[in-house]
Amino acid sequence: MEMSQIIGFILAVFVGMTLGMLGSGGSILSVPILVYVMGIEPTLATAYSLFVIGTTSLVGGIHKAKQKLVDFNKVILFGIPTVITVFITRKILVPKIPNIIISSDIFTLRKSVLIMIVFAIVMIVSSVRMIKPLKVAMDSEVEKLNYFNIAIQGILIGLISGFVGAGGGFLIIPTLLLLTKTPMKIAVGTSLFIVSSQSLIGFMGDILGNQIIDWKLLIIFTLASIFGIFIGNVISKKVEDEKLKTGFGWFVLVMGVYIIIRELFLS
Repeated sequence: MEMSQIIGFILAVFVGMTLGMLGSGGSILSVPILVYVMGIEPTLATAYSLFVIGTTSLVGGIHKAKQKLVDFNKVILFGIPTVITVFITRKILVPKIPNIIISSDIFTLRKSVLIMIVFAIVMIVSSVRMIKPLKVAMDSEVEKLNYFNIAIQGILIGLISGFVGAGGGFLIIPTLLLLTKTPMKIAVGTSLFIVSSQSLIGFMGDILGNQIIDWKLLIIFTLASIFGIFIGNVISKKVEDEKLKTGFGWFVLVMGVYIIIRELFLS
Protein backbone atom coordinates (compact mmCIF):
# COMPACT_ATOMS: atom_id res chain seq x y z
CA MET A 1 0.00 0.00 0.00
CA GLU A 2 1.41 3.38 -1.02
CA MET A 3 1.99 6.16 1.52
CA SER A 4 -0.45 8.43 -0.33
CA GLN A 5 -3.20 5.84 0.15
CA ILE A 6 -2.44 5.45 3.86
CA ILE A 7 -2.64 9.24 4.31
CA GLY A 8 -5.88 9.29 2.30
CA PHE A 9 -7.44 6.61 4.51
CA ILE A 10 -6.45 8.53 7.64
CA LEU A 11 -7.99 11.70 6.21
CA ALA A 12 -11.15 9.72 5.40
CA VAL A 13 -11.82 9.63 9.14
CA PHE A 14 -12.23 13.42 9.02
CA VAL A 15 -14.79 13.04 6.22
CA GLY A 16 -16.96 10.99 8.57
CA MET A 17 -16.31 13.32 11.49
CA THR A 18 -17.64 16.23 9.44
CA LEU A 19 -20.84 14.34 8.63
CA GLY A 20 -21.24 13.34 12.27
CA MET A 21 -20.78 16.88 13.55
CA LEU A 22 -22.68 18.87 10.91
CA GLY A 23 -24.81 16.44 8.91
CA SER A 24 -23.13 17.78 5.77
CA GLY A 25 -19.75 18.73 4.33
CA GLY A 26 -18.27 15.25 3.94
CA SER A 27 -17.97 15.44 0.16
CA ILE A 28 -16.26 18.80 0.47
CA LEU A 29 -13.36 16.87 1.98
CA SER A 30 -13.67 13.51 0.21
CA VAL A 31 -13.29 14.73 -3.39
CA PRO A 32 -10.11 16.81 -2.77
CA ILE A 33 -8.63 13.94 -0.72
CA LEU A 34 -9.34 11.41 -3.47
CA VAL A 35 -8.02 13.69 -6.23
CA TYR A 36 -5.04 15.48 -4.66
CA VAL A 37 -3.87 12.97 -2.03
CA MET A 38 -4.75 9.63 -3.62
CA GLY A 39 -4.30 10.70 -7.25
CA ILE A 40 -7.69 9.55 -8.52
CA GLU A 41 -9.05 11.12 -11.73
CA PRO A 42 -11.73 13.74 -10.85
CA THR A 43 -14.68 12.12 -12.64
CA LEU A 44 -13.98 8.78 -10.93
CA ALA A 45 -13.34 10.58 -7.63
CA THR A 46 -16.83 12.10 -7.74
CA ALA A 47 -18.25 8.59 -8.21
CA TYR A 48 -16.22 7.28 -5.26
CA SER A 49 -17.34 10.26 -3.18
CA LEU A 50 -21.00 9.43 -3.81
CA PHE A 51 -20.49 5.89 -2.49
CA VAL A 52 -18.46 7.02 0.53
CA ILE A 53 -20.85 9.80 1.51
CA GLY A 54 -23.92 7.69 0.77
CA THR A 55 -22.81 4.75 2.88
CA THR A 56 -21.45 6.86 5.73
CA SER A 57 -24.59 9.02 5.79
CA LEU A 58 -26.78 5.91 5.90
CA VAL A 59 -24.96 4.65 9.00
CA GLY A 60 -25.24 8.09 10.60
CA GLY A 61 -28.89 8.39 9.58
CA ILE A 62 -29.79 5.04 11.16
CA HIS A 63 -28.09 6.20 14.36
CA LYS A 64 -30.15 9.43 14.31
CA ALA A 65 -33.34 7.49 13.54
CA LYS A 66 -32.84 5.40 16.69
CA GLN A 67 -32.81 8.71 18.57
CA LYS A 68 -36.03 9.73 16.76
CA LEU A 69 -34.25 12.63 15.05
CA VAL A 70 -35.38 11.87 11.47
CA ASP A 71 -38.54 13.13 9.72
CA PHE A 72 -39.16 10.39 7.13
CA ASN A 73 -42.02 12.30 5.50
CA LYS A 74 -39.55 15.01 4.53
CA VAL A 75 -36.99 12.40 3.46
CA ILE A 76 -39.54 11.22 0.88
CA LEU A 77 -40.63 14.76 0.00
CA PHE A 78 -37.08 15.85 -0.87
CA GLY A 79 -35.74 12.45 -1.78
CA ILE A 80 -37.89 11.64 -4.80
CA PRO A 81 -36.98 14.64 -7.03
CA THR A 82 -33.40 14.69 -5.76
CA VAL A 83 -32.71 11.00 -6.29
CA ILE A 84 -34.20 10.98 -9.79
CA THR A 85 -32.15 14.03 -10.79
CA VAL A 86 -28.88 12.66 -9.38
CA PHE A 87 -29.32 9.36 -11.21
CA ILE A 88 -30.04 11.08 -14.54
CA THR A 89 -27.07 13.41 -14.03
CA ARG A 90 -24.62 10.57 -13.31
CA LYS A 91 -26.01 8.13 -15.86
CA ILE A 92 -26.71 10.48 -18.80
CA LEU A 93 -25.39 14.04 -18.41
CA VAL A 94 -21.88 13.57 -16.96
CA PRO A 95 -20.82 10.82 -19.44
CA LYS A 96 -21.89 13.03 -22.36
CA ILE A 97 -19.52 15.86 -21.40
CA PRO A 98 -16.44 15.63 -23.71
CA ASN A 99 -12.99 15.22 -22.13
CA ILE A 100 -11.82 18.41 -23.87
CA ILE A 101 -14.52 21.09 -23.68
CA ILE A 102 -12.64 24.10 -25.07
CA SER A 103 -9.32 24.02 -26.90
CA SER A 104 -7.27 26.86 -28.39
CA ASP A 105 -3.63 27.85 -28.78
CA ILE A 106 -3.60 29.61 -25.42
CA PHE A 107 -6.18 27.75 -23.35
CA THR A 108 -7.59 24.22 -22.95
CA LEU A 109 -10.48 23.41 -20.66
CA ARG A 110 -10.71 19.73 -19.80
CA LYS A 111 -13.65 17.93 -18.24
CA SER A 112 -11.60 17.05 -15.14
CA VAL A 113 -10.68 20.71 -14.60
CA LEU A 114 -14.27 21.86 -15.10
CA ILE A 115 -15.49 19.40 -12.46
CA MET A 116 -12.94 20.63 -9.92
CA ILE A 117 -13.68 24.30 -10.67
CA VAL A 118 -17.42 23.77 -10.27
CA PHE A 119 -16.73 21.80 -7.12
CA ALA A 120 -14.60 24.66 -5.76
CA ILE A 121 -17.42 27.13 -6.49
CA VAL A 122 -19.83 24.85 -4.62
CA MET A 123 -17.36 24.78 -1.72
CA ILE A 124 -17.16 28.58 -1.59
CA VAL A 125 -20.95 28.96 -1.70
CA SER A 126 -21.36 26.37 1.05
CA SER A 127 -18.66 28.06 3.16
CA VAL A 128 -20.59 31.34 3.08
CA ARG A 129 -23.70 29.49 4.25
CA MET A 130 -21.72 27.95 7.09
CA ILE A 131 -19.99 31.14 8.18
CA LYS A 132 -23.12 33.30 8.17
CA PRO A 133 -25.61 32.67 11.00
CA LEU A 134 -28.67 30.97 9.54
CA LYS A 135 -31.91 32.73 10.40
CA VAL A 136 -34.69 30.18 10.71
CA ALA A 137 -38.19 31.29 9.83
CA MET A 138 -40.63 31.48 12.74
CA ASP A 139 -43.95 29.65 12.63
CA SER A 140 -45.78 32.88 11.81
CA GLU A 141 -43.54 33.47 8.80
CA VAL A 142 -44.43 30.21 7.03
CA GLU A 143 -48.06 29.22 6.62
CA LYS A 144 -47.68 25.83 4.91
CA LEU A 145 -45.27 23.71 2.93
CA ASN A 146 -44.70 24.86 -0.62
CA TYR A 147 -44.36 21.53 -2.43
CA PHE A 148 -43.47 23.15 -5.76
CA ASN A 149 -40.55 25.10 -4.24
CA ILE A 150 -39.36 22.00 -2.40
CA ALA A 151 -39.44 19.96 -5.63
CA ILE A 152 -37.46 22.66 -7.50
CA GLN A 153 -34.92 22.78 -4.65
CA GLY A 154 -34.64 19.00 -4.80
CA ILE A 155 -33.96 19.05 -8.55
CA LEU A 156 -31.30 21.77 -8.21
CA ILE A 157 -29.63 19.92 -5.33
CA GLY A 158 -29.68 16.74 -7.42
CA LEU A 159 -28.01 18.45 -10.38
CA ILE A 160 -25.23 19.90 -8.24
CA SER A 161 -24.74 16.71 -6.25
CA GLY A 162 -24.67 14.52 -9.34
CA PHE A 163 -22.19 16.69 -11.22
CA VAL A 164 -19.61 17.27 -8.48
CA GLY A 165 -20.16 14.09 -6.44
CA ALA A 166 -21.38 16.00 -3.38
CA GLY A 167 -24.00 14.80 -0.94
CA GLY A 168 -25.66 18.22 -0.94
CA GLY A 169 -26.24 18.38 2.81
CA PHE A 170 -25.07 22.00 2.95
CA LEU A 171 -28.01 22.84 0.64
CA ILE A 172 -30.51 20.40 2.13
CA ILE A 173 -30.22 21.55 5.74
CA PRO A 174 -30.96 25.27 5.04
CA THR A 175 -33.88 24.18 2.86
CA LEU A 176 -35.29 22.02 5.65
CA LEU A 177 -34.86 24.84 8.16
CA LEU A 178 -36.32 27.62 6.02
CA LEU A 179 -38.98 25.93 3.87
CA THR A 180 -40.27 23.24 6.21
CA LYS A 181 -39.59 24.72 9.68
CA THR A 182 -37.60 21.64 10.71
CA PRO A 183 -35.69 21.91 14.03
CA MET A 184 -31.90 21.82 13.58
CA LYS A 185 -31.29 18.42 15.22
CA ILE A 186 -34.03 16.76 13.16
CA ALA A 187 -32.79 18.58 10.02
CA VAL A 188 -29.35 16.98 10.48
CA GLY A 189 -30.79 13.46 10.83
CA THR A 190 -33.23 13.97 7.95
CA SER A 191 -30.45 15.38 5.77
CA LEU A 192 -28.30 12.29 6.36
CA PHE A 193 -31.02 10.02 4.97
CA ILE A 194 -31.63 12.26 1.94
CA VAL A 195 -27.89 12.50 1.27
CA SER A 196 -27.57 8.74 1.61
CA SER A 197 -30.37 7.91 -0.83
CA GLN A 198 -29.35 10.39 -3.52
CA SER A 199 -25.64 9.56 -3.26
CA LEU A 200 -26.05 5.79 -3.48
CA ILE A 201 -28.55 6.03 -6.35
CA GLY A 202 -26.18 8.45 -8.10
CA PHE A 203 -23.36 5.93 -7.65
CA MET A 204 -25.57 3.29 -9.29
CA GLY A 205 -25.54 5.48 -12.39
CA ASP A 206 -21.75 5.14 -12.47
CA ILE A 207 -21.80 1.37 -11.92
CA LEU A 208 -24.23 0.98 -14.81
CA GLY A 209 -21.87 3.06 -16.97
CA ASN A 210 -18.26 2.39 -17.96
CA GLN A 211 -16.50 3.33 -14.71
CA ILE A 212 -13.94 0.81 -13.41
CA ILE A 213 -14.21 0.74 -9.63
CA ASP A 214 -11.32 -0.11 -7.30
CA TRP A 215 -13.53 -1.75 -4.67
CA LYS A 216 -10.73 -2.49 -2.20
CA LEU A 217 -9.67 1.15 -2.03
CA LEU A 218 -13.27 2.36 -1.95
CA ILE A 219 -14.36 0.03 0.87
CA ILE A 220 -11.34 0.83 3.08
CA PHE A 221 -11.92 4.57 2.56
CA THR A 222 -15.62 4.14 3.39
CA LEU A 223 -14.95 2.11 6.55
CA ALA A 224 -12.54 4.82 7.76
CA SER A 225 -15.22 7.43 7.09
CA ILE A 226 -17.84 5.40 8.99
CA PHE A 227 -15.45 5.21 11.93
CA GLY A 228 -15.14 8.99 11.77
CA ILE A 229 -18.88 9.62 11.88
CA PHE A 230 -19.11 8.08 15.35
CA ILE A 231 -16.25 10.30 16.53
CA GLY A 232 -18.08 13.29 15.04
CA ASN A 233 -21.27 12.38 16.91
CA VAL A 234 -19.37 12.39 20.21
CA ILE A 235 -17.68 15.73 19.45
CA SER A 236 -20.98 17.34 18.40
CA LYS A 237 -22.37 16.74 21.89
CA LYS A 238 -19.50 18.67 23.49
CA VAL A 239 -19.06 21.63 21.12
CA GLU A 240 -21.65 24.24 20.12
CA ASP A 241 -23.11 23.63 16.65
CA GLU A 242 -22.58 27.25 15.59
CA LYS A 243 -18.87 27.22 16.46
CA LEU A 244 -18.35 23.95 14.57
CA LYS A 245 -20.23 25.25 11.55
CA THR A 246 -18.37 28.57 11.43
CA GLY A 247 -14.91 27.07 11.91
CA PHE A 248 -15.46 24.46 9.24
CA GLY A 249 -16.91 27.14 6.95
CA TRP A 250 -13.67 29.12 6.99
CA PHE A 251 -11.67 25.97 6.29
CA VAL A 252 -13.90 25.14 3.31
CA LEU A 253 -13.56 28.69 1.96
CA VAL A 254 -9.75 28.46 1.99
CA MET A 255 -9.86 25.03 0.32
CA GLY A 256 -12.24 26.26 -2.39
CA VAL A 257 -10.00 29.20 -3.26
CA TYR A 258 -6.94 26.92 -3.25
CA ILE A 259 -8.56 24.47 -5.72
CA ILE A 260 -9.44 27.29 -8.14
CA ILE A 261 -5.88 28.68 -7.99
CA ARG A 262 -4.37 25.22 -8.40
CA GLU A 263 -6.55 24.18 -11.34
CA LEU A 264 -6.37 27.47 -13.25
CA PHE A 265 -2.83 28.66 -12.55
CA LEU A 266 -0.67 25.86 -11.09
CA SER A 267 -1.67 22.80 -13.14
